[in-house]
Amino acid sequence: MTIKNLAQKVIVKVFKMGIRNSAKAVIVKDGKLLTIKLHENGGTYYILPGGGQKHGENLHQALECREELGAEVEIGELIFVREYIGENHELAAYHSHAHQTEFMFLCNVNQDTFNDGDSPDKGQIGTEWLPITELLDYKLYPQALRTHLISFFVSGKATSFVGDIN
Repeated sequence: MTIKNLAQKVIVKVFKMGIRNSAKAVIVKDGKLLTIKLHENGGTYYILPGGGQKHGENLHQALECREELGAEVEIGELIFVREYIGENHELAAYHSHAHQTEFMFLCNVNQDTFNDGDSPDKGQIGTEWLPITELLDYKLYPQALRTHLISFFVSGKATSFVGDIN
């Protein structure tokens, strides 16, 4: 096999794996963060609502929350960017192939209660408002984001690029 052929195979493999983008909604009301509550593998945890970006779709379109919340959101400013390189984290055995960049936007929603929407996430058992000042008491993923969220909403200061965190 020539170096050129080997290089082409590597490029094709990298291209197929790709980096996935997703957009997440950071929705806060009365000092509480709106989250998706999930129960999988014997445990309960929380994530931010949002979705993966599809080809031909911009990030605002990817932030469709109707599927998970049953509600439309008003998208505001970009406040955090997170990378997730699966092989670097606790679930590497399952996610070693994953490489995702998440764009987290400050959003508003005009309702207080939600249903599971049109097609909720696997394991989704509802939504829950978590007190910002108590986020460290909850299993909110990515867990390292909790301190950034607290800092942003309590002091108005936070790093916007949070890096490869879990």
